[in-house]
Amino acid sequence: MNTSAVFLVLAAFLASTVEMVEALTIVLAVGVTRGWRSTLIGVGVATVALAAVVAVLGPALVLIPIAWLRLVVGALLLIFGLQWLRKAIMRASGYKALHDEEATYREELAAAREAGTVVRAGMDWYSFTLSFKGVFLEGLEVAFIVLTFGATHGRGGIPLAAAGAAAALIIVGGVGLAVHAPLSRVPENTMKFAVGIMLTTFGIFWGVEGARGAGRAKDVNVDWPGHEGAILAVLAFIILVSFGLVALLKQQHARTVAATPAVRGAGD
Repeated sequence: MNTSAVFLVLAAFLASTVEMVEALTIVLAVGVTRGWRSTLIGVGVATVALAAVVAVLGPALVLIPIAWLRLVVGALLLIFGLQWLRKAIMRASGYKALHDEEATYREELAAAREAGTVVRAGMDWYSFTLSFKGVFLEGLEVAFIVLTFGATHGRGGIPLAAAGAAAALIIVGGVGLAVHAPLSRVPENTMKFAVGIMLTTFGIFWGVEGARGAGRAKDVNVDWPGHEGAILAVLAFIILVSFGLVALLKQQHARTVAATPAVRGAGD
C-alpha cells in the first residue's frame, strides 16, 4: 500500500470516527430517555436512506473525468479542511471552547425530557426524527468523505476509504454498545485537528493533480516532486503552519486575558 493509500484509509477512519461519535451521542441520549423502539427505527431508516444516496452518487462519480473530479474534489476538501482546521486551531489556542461530548449528551438528554410525553405505544415521532436526523446528517458527511476520497484515488479507492469508515463504525458502535454511554474519553478535539490537517493536505494535493490533468490541453504540466510522496511534505508544511498559529494565538489570548482586569479596573 503506497503513501497516498495509507493516508486515504487513515483520513477516512478519523473523519468517520468523529462523525459517528457525534451521531452515537444523539442516539444514546434519545434512546435512554424516551425508549429504543422509535429511536432504532429512525436509525434504520437513516441507514437505508444513506445507502440509497451512496448507490446513486457512487456510479455517477465514475462518469466524471478523473482530472476534473480531482480538481473539484480537491477544492471541496480544501474548503472543508480549512473550516475544520480553523475551528481546531481556535479551540487549541483558547479562543473557542473545547468540544465536550459529555456536555452535549447532557444537553440532548435535557432536550429529550422536555419534548413532551413519551409515547409508549405506536411511534414516538420525536425520537424517530431526532435519531434519523442525527444519523443521516453525520452519515452523509461520512458518505461524502468515502466517495470523494475514493473517487480521486482511482481504481480501488472507494473500497479503501470504505474500509476505513467501516473500521470506525465497528469500533465506535461496539464501544458504544458495550459502555452504553457517550464516548467522552475519545480525544475528539485532537481527532478533529488531525482530520482538518489531512483534509487540507488532500485538498492541496488533489487540487494540483486535477489542475495538472485538466490543463494538459493548454500545455500546463506541473508535477509534484516525488509524486505521491509529496503528500508527506505538504502534510509537514500544514502541521508546522497550524502549530505555529496555535502558539501565536495562545500568546495573544493570554495577553488579552491578562489585560482584561486592568481595563475593567480603569473603567470603574
